[in-house]
Amino acid sequence: MQITNTILMVRPVAFRMNEETAVNNYFQEDLSLKNQEINLKAQEEFDAFVTKLQAHGVQVVVIEDRIEEDTPDSIFPNNWISFHEDGTIGVYPMFAENRRRERREDVFDVLEDKGFAIDKIVDYTSAEEEELYLEGTGSIILDRVHKKAYCALSDRADEELFIEFCEDFDMFPVIFTANQTVDGKRLPIYHTNVMMALAETFAVICLEAIDDKKERKNVIDHLKKDGKEIIAITEKQMHSFAGNMLQVLGADDNRYLVMSSTAYNSLTSDQLKTIEQHCGILHSPLSTIETCGGGSARCMMAEVFLPKK
Repeated sequence: MQITNTILMVRPVAFRMNEETAVNNYFQEDLSLKNQEINLKAQEEFDAFVTKLQAHGVQVVVIEDRIEEDTPDSIFPNNWISFHEDGTIGVYPMFAENRRRERREDVFDVLEDKGFAIDKIVDYTSAEEEELYLEGTGSIILDRVHKKAYCALSDRADEELFIEFCEDFDMFPVIFTANQTVDGKRLPIYHTNVMMALAETFAVICLEAIDDKKERKNVIDHLKKDGKEIIAITEKQMHSFAGNMLQVLGADDNRYLVMSSTAYNSLTSDQLKTIEQHCGILHSPLSTIETCGGGSARCMMAEVFLPKK
């Protein structure tokens, strides 16, 4: 299966702009608000988002963050964990030291209590000792059906580590570099999932971020070969988080592409029409989370593909 109806999300208690990730996440901006106020706004956005997903039949497992850990980015759990249909869990090395505290074994207990089976844990976190990183499904876009993994290399996505992941999970690696313009320079995009989203029958992707023509053609060829309709977004739309989307399964087998309201409002009527030919659209306001966190709807959702016991 490419999509699931079960999502794990972490409700924040210390959300703010993370100074440790801002060095290479150019989507982050500071807000002239106190951290307590920022966290309160983020909680309101989070709760409304969860309510909307649940209203459409998406199963959401909400984990409460722990204040003593002081983890400002815990709201983005897909960077440290991934769940797979064969009962395997992937645990990933994180660039920012304060993000490593997000990894919690009690999350596994919660899922097992809900009837999910965990057979194996593949742990890549020792790579942090060598300053090598691969931040889960932030760095890796999985085509679970065609057994392919797409990765834009960056400080948070090491090539050798990515190839090791592909060998472990029997995936074919599709490697490229994606850039954005920052102060007149082309710099690597920190996570693949802010410029690319892969659904069952289509892909939303910022092709103009892939500067190398051969790499761009290779990505296009793989998507077309696997029958994906390509919906190209601009770099400006990418900065409105139009690449940070996730397709989910709701009630009665309804499919939805989930995104923020910022992303939705950045799309043209033609782009929206094309998406709606494939599935419904759900969007929710996430502007505080996007501005301070530099991530959006997709980053907040860790898909649970684990089998039931």
